Parts: sequence; C-alpha cells; structure tokens
Amino acid sequence: MTGVVVSPLARIAEMAVRHGCREMVSLLAKGQDFHRPAVIDGTKHLTIGVNDISFAGPGNLVAPQETHVEQIVEFARQWDRARPLLVHCWMGVSRSPAAALIAALAVEPDQDDEALAMRLRVASPFATPNTRLVEIGDHALSRRGRLIAAVRAIGRGADADGNAPFLLPLRPETNTNGE
Repeated sequence: MTGVVVSPLARIAEMAVRHGCREMVSLLAKGQDFHRPAVIDGTKHLTIGVNDISFAGPGNLVAPQETHVEQIVEFARQWDRARPLLVHCWMGVSRSPAAALIAALAVEPDQDDEALAMRLRVASPFATPNTRLVEIGDHALSRRGRLIAAVRAIGRGADADGNAPFLLPLRPETNTNGE
C-alpha cells in the first residue's frame, strides 16, 4: 500500500531507499542545509523554508503560511503515487506529520479526517502535527474544521528524540475479503 513516509532529516536517505521514494517534501528553517538523497528526483523535490512554530512572531522565524500549504497540496496532487512520498522536517514530529495529513487529504479527499488522524497516531505515538499547518490545511482543503478536530482528538504525541520515521497509509488497510 502506498502512503507518506514521515522522517527526521537524519534518516531521509535511509527511508528513501528503504521505501523506494522518488519524490520528497522538505520542511526546514531557512538556511538549514542538507543533501537530497540521490534516489530523489531533483525535479520532484519541494523545499519549504518554515520554522516549527504555530504563530507569526518577530525575528527571523518563519511561521507556516497559506502559500506553504498551497505548495504542499499542489505537489501532492502531482505525486504519481506509484511509490511512497517522503516528507521530512528536522525531527519528523511536527511539521512533517502535518504535511503528511495535508498531502493525504489532497490526493484522497473523500476520506474521514478522524480515521486519518487515528492512522497517524497508530503509525506514530510521537507525532504532534504543527497546529498552524493543520489549521491552514483544514481551510485550504475545505475540511470545515474536521481536520482540526481530528488532530485535537488524538492529542499531543509522546516525547520523542526525533529518530522514529513512519509510514502513514493513504487509506485504511483492508484484508483480502475486502473488510
């Protein structure tokens, strides 16, 4: 089953190879340099310069904006889904899980937000999706508050050291009987 691989920066090459990813979304603060794994097609790599904050504030920090979410949605809709999409941030706990939810809803909009959020929690007890990205994504994808409520319902994830990548399935898994 295809899905979205969520990873910390330190493990993107390993996850790209392990899952056969060819497309990637990077959500890192501006100026955080890294090497794109060679298996990722350079033309299919979206880099978004954004900090892991949930408010607009003074200084050099960049809060998630509508344009960032629009980029994630557009990129996801161009993803061919033949292989998993790799999404990462610094620790793989906040920005990238939020982006994974947005990408999943962009390509499979008819799914239930609560079920999607529960799949996220099952896949990662550590994920705490960035609330600002979730709120903007909810609006951009016309979820009418359902995504926000679903993410609130799963609550904050457990404390993490940023070393726990996971695969978020796009749809619930079914057995061979179609259940």
